[in-house]
Amino acid sequence: MAELSLADLISLAGSMGVIATLIVIFHFSRKGLKSLMIDIETKVLNDLDEKIHGMAEMLVLHPEMVKVLDKNQSGISKEIVFAYYILYACAHAFHMRERKVLSDNEWAGWLRWMKSAFEGGTISEHWEKTIRPEKWFDPDFQNFINNEIIKHKKT
Repeated sequence: MAELSLADLISLAGSMGVIATLIVIFHFSRKGLKSLMIDIETKVLNDLDEKIHGMAEMLVLHPEMVKVLDKNQSGISKEIVFAYYILYACAHAFHMRERKVLSDNEWAGWLRWMKSAFEGGTISEHWEKTIRPEKWFDPDFQNFINNEIIKHKKT
């Protein structure tokens, strides 16, 4: 086995240090990029949500405009339009929770609010009878409402 001089050992240790530093930098830069991607995606979702809220506000003021989205919905009431508006807000909170943007405490508040709305108001009746969630909401949110909120209501 060849013997290494002190200078060779110091050079080898320095090289190992540089390699270890590069590995640490690479690891943290990947975490930073992943976090940045989540932030960008969340901003895009928030921007889209603002557009939905703007449209919903217009529909609450002018329910006759719903026919632009669904020509089979004639004579729709402001109550049903408002139910959609509430559900879109709940869907947004649900998606922000899935993305880990909402803290446990914030989510607990939203969850209480949703359960209370479904227990005390008419939104559950609209969800089950009037609103066709398979047309307007994604399957994960639909399953959440059906299995976590409405199921909770019935127990």
